[in-house]
Amino acid sequence: MPKTLTITDNRTGKQYEIPIEHGAIRAMDLRQIKTDADDFGLKTYDPALMNTANCVSRITDIDGDRGVLLYRGYPIEQLAENSDFLETAYLLLSGELPTTAQLNKWKTNVTLHSMLHENVKKFMEGFRYDAHPMGIFLSTVGALSTFYPDAKDIFNEQSRLTQTVRLIAKVPSIAAYAFRHSQGLPYIPPDNELSFTGNFLNMLFRMAELKYQPNPVLERALDVLFILHADHEQNCSTTAMRTIGSSHSDPYSALTGAAAALYGPLHGGANEAVLKMLSEIGTVDNVPKIIKSVKSGERKLMGFGHRVYKSYDPRAKIIKQTADSVFSVTKQNPRLDIALELERIALQDDYFIKRRLYPNVDFYSGLIYEAMGFQPAMFPVLFAIPRTVGWIAQWEEMLLDTEQKISRPRQLYVGATQRDYVKRENRS
Repeated sequence: MPKTLTITDNRTGKQYEIPIEHGAIRAMDLRQIKTDADDFGLKTYDPALMNTANCVSRITDIDGDRGVLLYRGYPIEQLAENSDFLETAYLLLSGELPTTAQLNKWKTNVTLHSMLHENVKKFMEGFRYDAHPMGIFLSTVGALSTFYPDAKDIFNEQSRLTQTVRLIAKVPSIAAYAFRHSQGLPYIPPDNELSFTGNFLNMLFRMAELKYQPNPVLERALDVLFILHADHEQNCSTTAMRTIGSSHSDPYSALTGAAAALYGPLHGGANEAVLKMLSEIGTVDNVPKIIKSVKSGERKLMGFGHRVYKSYDPRAKIIKQTADSVFSVTKQNPRLDIALELERIALQDDYFIKRRLYPNVDFYSGLIYEAMGFQPAMFPVLFAIPRTVGWIAQWEEMLLDTEQKISRPRQLYVGATQRDYVKRENRS
């Protein structure tokens, strides 16, 4: 059976055979469908790109109906259990898990690039004491393009590798300094003897001690959270990274745009919305009333449902387990009981089951971050650190894809037709 789609244009009666590849047709193949020679050809209209594939990718695969997330073919559950963040980063960037020698070299390279130029620190000191950490973060990442002009040589493989290592190494330092800036605390330099996440905790929370020793439970929890957030296919911020990168801008500039997309409350701020909702609920006794108001359409249940997942988000299952380990060494968050009761009722209620509304990754992550000592303003910054790996992997894949050009969507114009200018004194 041929893999084609037969289209009959009822305007002209003509038939067209459109090839089907990977379960998709090419939008440009529709351009041949015209009413006459002057017709531009048929376009597709897809607001928010809800059913449009803008690239071919080999990085991340999501089966939303089955609740499956794969990085380069590896299930996210196996990576979260057995890997650490830098190993997962190597996998996403190179396509394969590293050997011991490759991993050691990779970790050394990242560690050696974690320091920030003194002028970068002075740049960050220029922000107001109450500046939002994410605003500081994305502004500073953008400023790095002025420190590393060699980043503009985007088709030089060695240059791309250098910028990749720089970005992965420096974004935790920038994030930690943004956090310390918001707290009015001095910046803490990296400690090369600590792990990637252990060093991040050191730069965040070290006070007067000579040597900071991260809590191993929190260190591992942060590693798992970073693995879960490293990439997630063609989401809003990744699409921004690819779109900006398609103009051949340097990776620092493109990543700044991706981080700005992540800054939005519908993307990187969703877990903060969950915390706000749990605070509004107040106690477990109020949960049935909230469920009733959700079912009547009066409000939304934050942290439930996902554009892609139509079953339980696999990341949410892992995060729930991670929450248990974190709360075993931190003060129990009273809002956790409210979250657990919300989940218990929703998973048994036909209203949510029929609509396939299940907890997503944001439902528990905010509770964990808060227990670790972060204010909600830091949540999108914590998201951006691991997602930097995914953004870079997607950016490089886009650059090397011979089918990609500068991103330039079409539109359906429905405004005024051509008309003549009217002088101001003659306008009614």
